[in-house]
Amino acid sequence: MDEENYTAIVPTYLSGLFDFNGTADGGNDTDNGGYLNVTTEMPVRYARPMYGFVMPFLLLVTIVANTLIVVVLSKRHMRTPTNVVLMSMALSDMFTLLFPAPWLFYMYTLGNHYKPLSPVESCYAWYAMNEVIPTLFHTASIWLTLALAVQRYIYVCHAPVARTWCTMPRVLKCVAWISVMASLHQSTRFVDRTYEPIKISWRGQDSVVVCRMKHAYWVEHWVTLDVYFTLYYAFRVIFVHTGPCISLVVLNLLLFRAMRDAQLKRDKLFKENRKNECKRLRDSNCTTLMLIVVVTVFLMTEIPLAVVTVLHIISSSIKEILDYSVANLLVLFTNFFIIVSYPINFAIYCGMSRQFRETFKELFIRGSVQINRKHGAGGSSRYSLVNGPRTCTNESLL
Repeated sequence: MDEENYTAIVPTYLSGLFDFNGTADGGNDTDNGGYLNVTTEMPVRYARPMYGFVMPFLLLVTIVANTLIVVVLSKRHMRTPTNVVLMSMALSDMFTLLFPAPWLFYMYTLGNHYKPLSPVESCYAWYAMNEVIPTLFHTASIWLTLALAVQRYIYVCHAPVARTWCTMPRVLKCVAWISVMASLHQSTRFVDRTYEPIKISWRGQDSVVVCRMKHAYWVEHWVTLDVYFTLYYAFRVIFVHTGPCISLVVLNLLLFRAMRDAQLKRDKLFKENRKNECKRLRDSNCTTLMLIVVVTVFLMTEIPLAVVTVLHIISSSIKEILDYSVANLLVLFTNFFIIVSYPINFAIYCGMSRQFRETFKELFIRGSVQINRKHGAGGSSRYSLVNGPRTCTNESLL
C-alpha cells in the first residue's frame, strides 16, 4: 500500500474516509500541517446536517427501539437461541452509535468541527470513541448477523442437527466468541498511533496547542506500516466485509428456496387436512421470512461499504483507480444509512412477529408482565420442533 493512503480510508462505521493532508471542506483555508482537525475527515457540508442535526434524533430513536427489543426478548418466555442472537445484535448496534454520539454532538451539532482538537487526551478519546470502539461493535454486529443466518439455515434445512448445535449454551458461547474475536481484531488499533502536542498559529492566535498524529513506534519499526495495514485491511475485506456479505447472500437464497419448498409442502398438507403439520410449516416460514427481511436490510447498507473497501485496497496496493473525494462522499452516506437502518429491526419484529408484538403490549401498553393465558402450556403456541419450547407463534417464530 502507498503510505500516503494509509489514512485515506477508514472503512469503519462512522469515521468515513479522510486524508490528514487534505484541505478542509469549508473550514481552514490553509493546509492543516498534519494536526488533528475534524474538517479534514469528512465532507463537512454533508456531514454537519446529517451527523449534527439528524443524528441526535436517530440516536434517540435507536436507543429507545433497541432498548425495547432487549427488554422484550429478555423476558423468560422469549428466551430462545434465536432471540439471544437478535438481542446481541440490538446491543451491538446501539453501542456502535452510542459511543461516538457525544463527539458527534460536540463537533457537528454544536458547530465545533472547524476547531483544532486538543488536548492530547481529547484526541485519544476522539480516535477511540469515534473510530475504534464503533468499529469493534459494528464488526460484532456483522458476525452476529451471519451467525443468525447460519442458525436459521440449520433450523430449516437440517432440523435434526439443530437439536445438538443450536442449543442455548452453544449459542451463548458463539456470542461470547464473536465478542472476543471482534475485540481482538480491534485491539491493536487502540495502540497503533500516538498524539503529541504542538503549537501552531490559528486564525490570528499564536501558540495554539493542537494534536499531531504519529504511528506508534512498534508499527513503524517492528511490524512496518506495509505489513500492519495490509494485514489489517486484508482481514477486514475478507472476514468483515466481503466474506460475510457473500455468505449472507448465499444463505438468504438458500433460505428463500427452502421457504418456497416448505410452502409447496404446506399446500399439500392443507389439501390432506393435516392441520397441525400445516401450522408448524406456516410458523416456520413466517420466522424464516422475517429473518430474511432482517438480513436483506443489513445487506442493503453493508454491500456498498464492502465495495468501497475493496476498491480502496486495489487502489492503494495495485493500481490507483479510486477518486477519494467521491469515496469520501459514498462512505459518508453509506454510514448514515447504516445508522438509519438500526431502528428498522424493531419495526420488523413488531410487524412480523405476533409474540413479540403481544409481549410488547403486555409490558408497555396493558401494564402487565404476564402473557395471556391463551398462550399457556396446554395447547400452547410457544412450542416448536425447530427452536424447542416457547418459540412458535401464530405469525413468526422468535
